[in-house]
Formats: sequence, structure tokens, C-alpha cells
Amino acid sequence: MTEPGIPPVIPGAPAAPIAAERQARGKFHCAACGAETIWDPGAKALVCDYCGTAAPEHAAPSAAPAGTIREHDLDDALQSLPDTARGWNARSSSVRCQSCHAISVFEAEQAGRRCDFCGSAQLVPYQELQQSIRPESLLPLKVDETRVRDSLRSWYRGRWFAPSNLGDRALTDTVHGVYLPYWTFDAHADADWTALSGYHYYTTETYTDGNGRTQTRQVRHTRWVPSAGSLSHAFDDELVPGSKGVRADLLRRIEPFPTADLVPYHDGYLAGWTVERYQIDLVGAATESRRSMADQVRSMCAGEVPGDTHSNLQVSIRWSRQTFKHILVPVWLLTYDYGRRSYQVAVNGYTGAIAGDRPYSLTKIMLAVLAVVAFMAVVVWMGENWRFQR
Repeated sequence: MTEPGIPPVIPGAPAAPIAAERQARGKFHCAACGAETIWDPGAKALVCDYCGTAAPEHAAPSAAPAGTIREHDLDDALQSLPDTARGWNARSSSVRCQSCHAISVFEAEQAGRRCDFCGSAQLVPYQELQQSIRPESLLPLKVDETRVRDSLRSWYRGRWFAPSNLGDRALTDTVHGVYLPYWTFDAHADADWTALSGYHYYTTETYTDGNGRTQTRQVRHTRWVPSAGSLSHAFDDELVPGSKGVRADLLRRIEPFPTADLVPYHDGYLAGWTVERYQIDLVGAATESRRSMADQVRSMCAGEVPGDTHSNLQVSIRWSRQTFKHILVPVWLLTYDYGRRSYQVAVNGYTGAIAGDRPYSLTKIMLAVLAVVAFMAVVVWMGENWRFQR
């Protein structure tokens, strides 16, 4: 099957059906007891979840033959993506969460579990219509769970006007790590621009004030002059999230994910962790990336216009050397309920950056407002008292 082409990228192109996958790779068994091992970011090794034995060195991802992280030509991929670049080859069943609509793939023995993104048990069978594109590189999970829990407790305490019992009520026991899909895009932009450059100058004006006295003042004018120019810019690894299980605004707040540290894909890094398949496909991601890069180019052109101000900026962009990668990035998620609302917190699993929703204490806000009002009243009273004494 092929993806529709978009040279140029067409906004609003439909997204292909996709899914999130639990353990979309082979299992790694403990050499000591035979139980399944998981990737431990603290130990940087595959560790048995049952007996604690670390996997032999030859089985660790770091011991795998070094691969090449490739950039794929965007136009070629959109016109004819080979079937060899699709599919995870995992025998598992797909389910859709009726609460948050995330699509997950579980192994048969885990079919009764809850949604990894919102905690809901309302999961119904889902039939995937098209196999997704395989990721070829990833950022290994670097921040371990202990550090995440400590960071979250500090984050709770640092929220202004948060309820006093937030740290107790928003338990971190539900913290779990996931690998989220991202797209990266490279492109070279050559832009020509035209605009009207405005140069300010001042003249002295004489006027009569309200008391009948003659006064002078400086009046600003603008002289408009046509201008034009060009620039070239290379974009490298512009990130577009492919996830729908985590809100895009939360992901943007915990970026960047340092793509310079990507490693070739290896099943061992994902052992024991949840992996989401993209829900924004290559067409949709390329459209979003093109829109973002075009906005950045227009901003750069605006900065090139001479003068004090400008108007009627027109930009023409020619795109070349467009490439992409499909990658996985690690994120720790916490979904908690407080009162009648549900909140989500995301932690960058590589840098430790945190962003999330939180409740506010109306009592603390009201007390703060009353304190400000009282302070202003004291200041006014002291000012009046000082004037009276004079």
C-alpha cells in the first residue's frame, strides 16, 4: 500500500488508521529463571523483573551491531512507501479506549488491562486497516522511576495556589513509562521576499494648550520605501509528535528531545515498556511540519526587512532536500483525579523536564487577594498619615 503524495503538502489530508502497541517486539528471557526481562534505565541493561538478574552482555542493546540512522526522502516516501518499511510483525490484539480514544495493541495475556493513557477499563476490540511505518531509531529511556517520583513530588510542592493536600491526593503510584511516536523533518528553504520598509522621522509642531499658551511637540512620521531580499535556511530534525494519547501542548512543554542522541532501533530498549503507534500519519505530520517551517521562514524574512517598521511582506519559498525519520521518544505519564476532574502530567524520559495540569485552591487565591488588598490599604493609610503630619 502507498501513502498519497503531497508535493506540495496539502493541509487537511486524511490520517491513516494507526495504533499504539504494547511490547511490539520480541521478548527477552532471563538466563537464570526464564522470566521476561525489561529495560532498566538506571542499570542501562535488561534486568529480570522476577529475580533481578541482569541479561548477559551480548543480549544488551549496547552490544548490538551499530546501525545507521537514515534520513528518508520525503517526496519518494509519500509517493511510494515500500511494504518492507511497514508493520511490527507482532501477534497481538488491538483495542480502542472509549474514554480517551487511544488505540493500543496488547499481548493476549494482557487484554484485560486498563488504558495506559487515561486508566479507563472501557476497552473495545479494534481492527487495524493498514500496518504502520516502523520506527528505525529511538531515544533510550534515561530517567529512572525513582528520579521521576522525586521530581513529581517537588513539582507538586512548587505549584503556586495548589491545594495543600495535592501531593497526598495526586499519588505517583500510577506513574508509568511509555515510548511515544515522533516524526522528524529536514528541509532546505530558499526564500525571496518583498516589503515596504518604513523609516521614522520627526517634525516639530506648534500648538496651543488648554490654558491658551503656545507649545511645541515632536510628531512622528513614516517614509515608506520598497525593499526586497532573499535568504536560505536549513531545517534539521523539526519535531512533530504522532501521539494522540498525550496532549500536544504537554509534549511541546517537555521538549526538546535531543535527536543528536538517537540510537538505532533495538527491541531490547523497549522490553517491558508500552509503545504507542502514531495516530498522526506521515501526510499529516509533513503538513504540520511544512506549516511550522514556513512560519519560521516568514519570521526570518521579517527580520531581514530594513527600516524601523515594515508592511505588506510577501514571501515566496522554494523547498528542497526534504527528508524524514520516524522515531520513538520516552515519556513518563501520570494521570490522577482530584475532585471531579482528571489531570495528566508528562515527564521527558530523557531530560527529566516536567509539564502537566494541576488544580487550584480557591481558598488560597482568595487569601492572596485579601492580603494584597490589605497591603494596599496600609500603604494608602500610611501615605495619608504622612501628608497629614506634614
